[in-house]
Amino acid sequence: MVSAGASALKAATLSDADVKDLSDKSCATLDGQSSIAAAKSPEARRLAKIVKGMPATVNGVPLDYKVYLTKDVNAWAMGNGCVRVYGGLMKLMNDNEVRAVIGHEIGHVALGHTKSTMQTAYAASAARQVAASAGNSAVAALSNSQLGELAEKLVNAQFSQVQESAADDYAFDLLTAAKLNRNGLVSSFEKQAKLGDENSMFSSHPPSSERAKHMRERLAAKK
Repeated sequence: MVSAGASALKAATLSDADVKDLSDKSCATLDGQSSIAAAKSPEARRLAKIVKGMPATVNGVPLDYKVYLTKDVNAWAMGNGCVRVYGGLMKLMNDNEVRAVIGHEIGHVALGHTKSTMQTAYAASAARQVAASAGNSAVAALSNSQLGELAEKLVNAQFSQVQESAADDYAFDLLTAAKLNRNGLVSSFEKQAKLGDENSMFSSHPPSSERAKHMRERLAAKK
C-alpha cells in the first residue's frame, strides 16, 4: 500500500522527461504491434502531403508521422511528438479532414491534455506494482505488459468536454496561422456524427454535431 501510494504521488508529479520517456516506450510498443506504411507507400506519401505546411514541432518537440495499415478509424499524438493516423481514418476522410483531425490531436499535446492522461494512466498501472524501488524512472517501474496496457489506455483515452473543445479551437487556430483549408474542421465532425458518437474516435462530450456547428460559427466569424 505504501508503494502504491508512492507510485500515485510519482504519477502526479511526472516530469516532462518522464512523460517523454513513457511516450517513447508506449509509442514503440504500439509501433511494434502494428503494420506501418512504408515511407514510399501511397499512404505515407499522402500523409506527408497532408501535413506539409503544418508546424514541424509541438512544444519544441519534432513531430513524427506514420500511418498504421488498419481499417480502424483513429488517430492520436503523444508528448514525444509521435503522431499516428490509422488507415481507416484516411479512407473515410479527405485530405482537409485528416489534416483537421491531426491538428486536433496535436492540440491535446500542446495544451497538456496528453500529459494529464499519461499521469492518470501511469497511476493506474503503477498502483498494481508490488513494490517500486526508490529512484526508479517511470519506465523502469513498469513491466512490459503494464507498458502495453499503458499504451492502450493512452490511445483510447477520453478527454473532457472542455479539453475536446479547446483542442478543436487549437486546430482551428493552427490551420488559420498556417493558411491551410479549415473546412475539414466542419466536415470531419459531420462524418463522425453520421457514424454515431458512440462509435467515434472523438469523445461524445460534446457531440460531433455540436462541434461541427461551433467550427461553422468560427469560420463564419472569420469571413
